[in-house]
Amino acid sequence: MTKIYFANGLFSEADFRYNAWLVEQIRQNDPAVELYLPQENGAINDKSAYANSIDIAKGDTDELVSSDLMVAILDGVSLDAGVAAEIGVAFAKGIPVLGLYTDSRQQGADNQKKLAALQEVAESQFSYINLYVVGLIKQNGAIYSTSAELLAGVHEKLNAK
Repeated sequence: MTKIYFANGLFSEADFRYNAWLVEQIRQNDPAVELYLPQENGAINDKSAYANSIDIAKGDTDELVSSDLMVAILDGVSLDAGVAAEIGVAFAKGIPVLGLYTDSRQQGADNQKKLAALQEVAESQFSYINLYVVGLIKQNGAIYSTSAELLAGVHEKLNAK
C-alpha cells in the first residue's frame, strides 16, 4: 500500500477545510492509498490541547519518513515554514514531492505591461515562491497549478508503481 504525507498549514479555517476537501478527493480517486493528514492527528495537532515542539516534530516526521510520496501545498503569502521544512526532509529521504501552487499572479507572463513593471522597484505583478524549495521539489517530483492537475498527477504517480 502506498502512503502519502499531506503537507499544508493547518491554522486557519480556510486551510483546514481545503486540506480536508483535497485529501477526500485523493482518497476517493485512489481508495487503496494510506494518507496522513496532520490535522487529523489530534494527539499532536489539536490546537486546543497541548503538544510540545518535540512531540509535534517527532510525530509528523515519523509519518513523513515512512511515506512513499508527499503532497505539499505551496500557496500563501509565503510558503508555510513547516511545509518548507517537511519538503527538506522529504528531499533528504528521497521521497518524491508533488506540489500545488495556485497563486493567480502566475498568469499574464505574456502581458507587456506586467513585464515592463518588473523594471520598477516594488511593482512586480507576479508571485514569488522560494526557489530553493522549488528546486528541491523539481529534482524528485513536480509542481502543479490547479487542484485537478495535482489530483491527476497523484493518481498517475500511484498507478506507475
